[in-house]
Amino acid sequence: MGRISESVKLLLREIPEYVKVVAAAKERTLEEVSEAVSAGIKIVGENYLQEAQEKIGALGHIAEWHFIGSIQKRKIKKIVELFDLIQSVDSLEVVYEINKWAEHFGKVMPVLVEVNSCKEPQKSGVMPEYVEKFLSSLSYLSHIKVLGLMTMGPALANPEDIRPFFALTNRLFVNLGENNIPNVRMEILSMGMSDSYKIAVEEGANMIRVGTLIFGPRAQKRL
Repeated sequence: MGRISESVKLLLREIPEYVKVVAAAKERTLEEVSEAVSAGIKIVGENYLQEAQEKIGALGHIAEWHFIGSIQKRKIKKIVELFDLIQSVDSLEVVYEINKWAEHFGKVMPVLVEVNSCKEPQKSGVMPEYVEKFLSSLSYLSHIKVLGLMTMGPALANPEDIRPFFALTNRLFVNLGENNIPNVRMEILSMGMSDSYKIAVEEGANMIRVGTLIFGPRAQKRL
């Protein structure tokens, strides 16, 4: 059994059964992704369209493919065509473009709304106080299906310091789930990465995005 397979199996044993793992595969090879999927990974996350096109073209739909990176408007057509879910929706302009191309391809596109839980102006995501209004403005779009929320949280040296931002996003998730906004379902709460997934799960995450923990540090590949 290879190192990636061992890491996947260890992670899947450690987390609750209801938590889904997205293997964040930025800059990872086809062989690495294949090994992770063979070991039990069911969702692969990609940040960059060009890289994802190569992998999906070569591997096909061996897993669900989630787009987890920043969305450029000119690339939305291909993102909608290729991916099973888009996790990083953060503006009406992006949403309208997704809806347009989803209609073009005859599909309803599942999305998560990214929350800027730390309110950092340089970061993408909807500010927490505007999330409900943002969701309400999407409810009439027939080719978008909102399935939940995603947050990154701030980059802090001590992962424990991220806890309040995960807790805030979870409160939003719970409250919005009780509001019965048309065409909006709070099913997925995606938060936590390799250094913070345990805290994220404690604070309500049912989906985590893990790269380094599965594949090892990217820098090692270049030695």
